[in-house]
Amino acid sequence: MSSPPTPGRDPIAEARRQWVAHGWDDAAPGMAAVTSVMRAQQLLLTQIDGLLRPYGLTFARFELLRLLSFASEQRMTMRRAGQRLQVHPTSLTSLAARLAEDGLVQRVANPDDGRSAVLVLTEAGRRLVEEATAVLNAEVFEAIGLSRDDVASLVEVLGRFRAGRGDFTP
Repeated sequence: MSSPPTPGRDPIAEARRQWVAHGWDDAAPGMAAVTSVMRAQQLLLTQIDGLLRPYGLTFARFELLRLLSFASEQRMTMRRAGQRLQVHPTSLTSLAARLAEDGLVQRVANPDDGRSAVLVLTEAGRRLVEEATAVLNAEVFEAIGLSRDDVASLVEVLGRFRAGRGDFTP
């Protein structure tokens, strides 16, 4: 859980000041960037988890339901879903099992490969992900707290960073 903010004080700016004071001038900007990204993730996940909680979803469960809703026939192999979400097979299996227990997806044998499974979005899953998406769009994605230009710049900079780390090939 996030602690309340201290008025007028940015702890990351203070950490950067300390890095410089200890002679780590070259590392200070990178430390501030990494720490800022990590803190932004914490803030967003706290907000998103709070909004998804009434739907019985985590962000990971939401992402899988949303992915399936976008797929043709609202179905996808487990392998492909894992690749698209960049999730380890064990984590995906756990996510799919919980969603199946809740009646939001069905896990069926892959007709093209008997050793693998296909995830199929149920009608209940489709309705739930549409409701949750409407809330996330209104409360988070449309109200992110940055200008359109800042959002575009942020996405572009982080995209370059991700590509440079091998997350995808541009």
